[in-house]
Amino acid sequence: MAKITFLGAGSTVFAKNVLGDCMFIPDIDFEFALYDIDPQRLKESESMLNNLKSNINPRVKIKAYNDRKEALRGAKYVVNAIQVGGYDPCTIIDFEVPKKYGLRQTIGDTLGIGGIFRSLRTIPAVLDFAKDMQEVCPGAWFLNYTNPMATITGAMIRYGGIKTVGLCHSVQVCADHLLDSLNLDKSNIQWKIAGINHMAWLLEITQNGKDLYPEIKKRAKEKQQEKHTDMVRFEMMERFGYYVTESSEHNAEYLPYFIKSQYPELIDRFNIPLDEYPRRCIDQIERWNKMRDEVVHNHFLTHERTHEYGSYIIEAMETDHPFKIGGNVLNTGRLISNLPEKAVVEVPCLVDRNGVTPTYVGDLPEQLAALNRTNINPQLLTIEAAVSGDREKVYQAAFLDPHTSSELSLDDIVSLCDDLIEAHGDWLPQFSEKEIKM
Repeated sequence: MAKITFLGAGSTVFAKNVLGDCMFIPDIDFEFALYDIDPQRLKESESMLNNLKSNINPRVKIKAYNDRKEALRGAKYVVNAIQVGGYDPCTIIDFEVPKKYGLRQTIGDTLGIGGIFRSLRTIPAVLDFAKDMQEVCPGAWFLNYTNPMATITGAMIRYGGIKTVGLCHSVQVCADHLLDSLNLDKSNIQWKIAGINHMAWLLEITQNGKDLYPEIKKRAKEKQQEKHTDMVRFEMMERFGYYVTESSEHNAEYLPYFIKSQYPELIDRFNIPLDEYPRRCIDQIERWNKMRDEVVHNHFLTHERTHEYGSYIIEAMETDHPFKIGGNVLNTGRLISNLPEKAVVEVPCLVDRNGVTPTYVGDLPEQLAALNRTNINPQLLTIEAAVSGDREKVYQAAFLDPHTSSELSLDDIVSLCDDLIEAHGDWLPQFSEKEIKM
């Protein structure tokens, strides 16, 4: 029986997607070990999965654990979906403190000052997971869904010593969504994507061997004449030549060009939703309160297998039937040759019984690699800061962040970081007694 441990199992809808998907893997018996620090949400997820079990796969064994190490003991796969600090207080802090400095964000979960502090909270937690895993399931695969993807995955591989792959939703839906938005036919398309998480690039897209980019760019330029939700990505495609995998609201804050206090008209011009993530958090909480009974107490609950990579990875490893994913892995051996080796890159990977084998991409077009490096620089320093507890590294990560550095002075960035550390308090224990050196 293959044991799958789900950390952050209180994310009930996401647990339904990933573990519900696993119920459709044929001829493999699974144990689902559920762990969450919120006992109520943990109980709700256990009830939900038992409802699915009775309707989809009665052979599955489901057990909720109060002890994390016991939940991990003997696991073959560990799914990570935690959010350290949650919406209240930590996401609120990530958005409200920077606003006092005039620094605005959209999502704040990957890069920017919000992404940096989300990493600082989360990396120590996942490295604690790694210590437990080294003791009770050292050979397990860690399937990371938690953002910031690049920093969490990089920390686990470099400092946790655990086999890790980072999994996002963007790659597998990028081409389809792009073609749908431009009313283009999706049949018989082939595509190639590589870069870094949330800033990977649609390097090629063809239909029956014909390059679709000329028609895509033509229609995208026409569409820019009216408001829509993908204006930042279309603008970047026009200026840099390629479409990026993650949404416009995300990329607006990964770059120094769009959210600018000196040019407030850009917000309206490119339809940028400032403070989008806090709104989503509030909406998600309200939706969950309305749908809880439908999901948790519905004995007729069903599920259809989703496009999430998790179950397909597990199926490929268990059955040795190969499956291709877009995975986040360390750039060991320069898979993308013009990006740093310590970076986490998002590249095509083959999954089978041997694990996750990334493919060599070579050089990205230089303008795309240059944009990726502007995001990689703060990511690498953020990992160093989280592991060392050195405030100087926090400041330096923020100095190098494209959006933060385009808006604030060095002195203001230091002050902002100090205010955020103070506001987070016990959520950042590695900095609680560190001397401020700058």
